[in-house]
Amino acid sequence: MFLIITLLLFQLVYGLPFKRHIDPGKIPQYVIDHSPVVYLYAEERYLPYSIEKYVTNFYSQDVDGNNITGQLTIHDLESLGARSNASFDDIYMTSLSDFDKDPEWVTGVNNIPDIATGLLEDAPATLIVVDKGNGWVDAFWFYFYSFNLGPFVMGTGPYGNHVGDWEHSLVRFYKGEPQVVWMSAHGGGTAYKFDAMEMHKPANTKRPVLFSARGTHANYATVGQHSHDIPFYMLSDFTDRGSLWDPALNYLAYTYDGSKVTFANGTEPGREERYGKWLSYLGHWGDKKLVPSDSRQKYSPFEWKYIDGPLGPLTKNLMRIGVCQRSKWWNFMGACQIRRTLKMGEGIEAEGGGCALAFDNIKPHFLSVILRFLTWRGWGCNAIDRLVG
Repeated sequence: MFLIITLLLFQLVYGLPFKRHIDPGKIPQYVIDHSPVVYLYAEERYLPYSIEKYVTNFYSQDVDGNNITGQLTIHDLESLGARSNASFDDIYMTSLSDFDKDPEWVTGVNNIPDIATGLLEDAPATLIVVDKGNGWVDAFWFYFYSFNLGPFVMGTGPYGNHVGDWEHSLVRFYKGEPQVVWMSAHGGGTAYKFDAMEMHKPANTKRPVLFSARGTHANYATVGQHSHDIPFYMLSDFTDRGSLWDPALNYLAYTYDGSKVTFANGTEPGREERYGKWLSYLGHWGDKKLVPSDSRQKYSPFEWKYIDGPLGPLTKNLMRIGVCQRSKWWNFMGACQIRRTLKMGEGIEAEGGGCALAFDNIKPHFLSVILRFLTWRGWGCNAIDRLVG
């Protein structure tokens, strides 16, 4: 794996001759054969949603609060895209109704995958395939939710809520063979060797299994509690085996070369052409951060209750060389670790193998408590896990 990634870096950095592996507008079958499936959280309140229906609940404003358009349609995003190209974060979709009251367009309450097939009829995923040259192909699967419910910190919150939520995963191929899976989580994410992932068993081909966290929709490779960004499990995501969503049964398809998006054939022929060039919109897919005087807004030392809506798919560093989208603030080395083993979740919903779970069966109980304290509630063995995982 290290040799393969090194060759890719050498190719891209030193300008070796670029040999195209796929034609623009063509999706290789191996991309679909190895596409991820997603387990939604069993009690998820904010489900996947149709981007076509979603945008009709907004008008657009600039960063100063000046109106640009009236009620939006999916076709308006192309003209907004031409404007947003100059400064991609200066346009906001602004809600026509109060999102804080959880209307249907926010919750997607009826968008539960078919229990037999995993089909979500009214919430297509978005597939963007990027040919990196000389046999390297990246398949980005984007998952859209109308609302992100932020995390709770030490029993208070939620904080960091925002209208609109784009999450994605990446499967990187070399000459048609899957090599790496990366999945987004809170502006960062985790990468695994493809064969390290749990595979969707009913399928005849190998398809990695992802777990979408409660409210935040951050993606993980295992079930349970996942601590992130703040130590001592003060900030955690939770995943389980709720409804199984198969995005490959309903998706929009495109290829991208760094400047041009080309329509491909997804699961509904002609739908990409009907939607138009919505991907060119580089502004925010939700409301601007609420001002402190808004009765819905609340402050905490961790984060405001409501923050800016997210940016769209083409802002997610799709031409990157490494599989990781970007490094978190604390990753000062900019390292992009590709794990060889699954990092297991913790807590009562975990399915075994987690770091802190190593202490669960130690008797007497006080000894288990001492060991947890000495290892910083398992973070000590998590540090070892980062070295060997």
